[in-house]
Amino acid sequence: MAQAASPAGSQAPDQANTIADLQRQIDELKAMVSALQTTQPAPSPGPAPFAAPAPTQPAPVSAPPAPESIPLAAATPKPKREAWYEKLRLRGYTQMRFSQIVSGDADAPAGVSRLRSIHDSAVNGDSNFTFRRMRLVLQGDLNEHVSLYFQPDFAAAVSNQSVGERREGTVSLRDMYADVFPTGDKSFRIRLGQSKVPYGWENMQSSSNRLALDRTDAINSAASGERDLGIVAYYTPPRVQAIWDRLADDGQKLFGNYGAFGFGVFNGQGLNRTETDNDVMAVALATWPFELDGLGLNGQVFEIGGSVMRNTIRPEIRTGGVSPVGFKDNRVNLHAILYPQPFGVQAEWNWGTGPEFVPATGRIEERPVDGGYVQVMAKIDQTPIGTIHPFARWQYYRGGFKAAINAPRLETEELELGLEFQIDPALEITTTYGWASRKEADERRFGQAEGQILRVQAQWNY
Repeated sequence: MAQAASPAGSQAPDQANTIADLQRQIDELKAMVSALQTTQPAPSPGPAPFAAPAPTQPAPVSAPPAPESIPLAAATPKPKREAWYEKLRLRGYTQMRFSQIVSGDADAPAGVSRLRSIHDSAVNGDSNFTFRRMRLVLQGDLNEHVSLYFQPDFAAAVSNQSVGERREGTVSLRDMYADVFPTGDKSFRIRLGQSKVPYGWENMQSSSNRLALDRTDAINSAASGERDLGIVAYYTPPRVQAIWDRLADDGQKLFGNYGAFGFGVFNGQGLNRTETDNDVMAVALATWPFELDGLGLNGQVFEIGGSVMRNTIRPEIRTGGVSPVGFKDNRVNLHAILYPQPFGVQAEWNWGTGPEFVPATGRIEERPVDGGYVQVMAKIDQTPIGTIHPFARWQYYRGGFKAAINAPRLETEELELGLEFQIDPALEITTTYGWASRKEADERRFGQAEGQILRVQAQWNY
């Protein structure tokens, strides 16, 4: 019996050694797996852990817990630089008109005034359809301190083509400027280039927003074409900008953000004209909107302001070139607007001194200028055909027109009734009927031309 039990006793140590070796190998494998996991960028699912045969020991040795893997921080991608076409946007509008002199002096013999407009060459005895404006605007912020604005007009015209005939559809530069924001915000800006002269509320308002088809003779005579080459600074307090933003959201026709305060210097010869004297035109503007909620007129805004101009100009003369001497062109303007909610009033007046051809002396002289306009309007929302703007405008002017050859005298009185239909944000239709008494802008013609004018305009925005 003692001899038979001897082999079994010798096998027990061998079995224990084998189990210990297996456990040691398992522990080494687990340690290697843990080390590999800590060197990987991110944990990935792997095969199920190796299961060793259960040992016959009554208390199997448990493996130590594997250390948690530490994920690596993702690298922050470098911001992508915007391409130039992502910073700029393209927009514009086109105005197509039908003009007809219903009655009056559509034509006249030499030396007698015909019914004409300094703003619309289509007002004549032979016109039907014309393009008044074809504008394309490229604009955008180049960075937080500089923005760009570029606007040509494709509805300009040139004369003296093919034995003196006129050609339409010529491209003309209107705006080309950069706005510089020294403080980073847009409350203060310095405008460099060719831009609007800040004189007259109506002059600064875009033709795409104006109710009447044309500007008035009195206000526009200060800066025909509304633009010049120079430098101008604008400042708009945040509280004023907030009022204008609210009015814009309400669909009001604003004058554009030319600042509550502005001051600039320009060449002074006019749009796209070469500088001909060693002097600059200085212009200053101030305008301020007042909310009338305290008077019980909730939402109503009344804006009042003015502008001044000091300039010396050499008008073009009929013999060719420009006048050899300069003439003072100094003016002051006052404006007031009660924005329609639903009824409103808009008025401006202009006084000063400017060049004017005097037939008695046959020369250009410095003479007084005086004139302005009064307009009443309404804004009717939510009609079956969109927003409707009925309006009536009376204008008056006595003074020279420096942008024409020899700075002829204008004598204008006109009453115009109109109706604008905003059928869609992309389409507006305006119809006007006017009773006019005008002296033609030609120093060789005399007297007043009178008549009635019907005009219809379609404007599409893009």
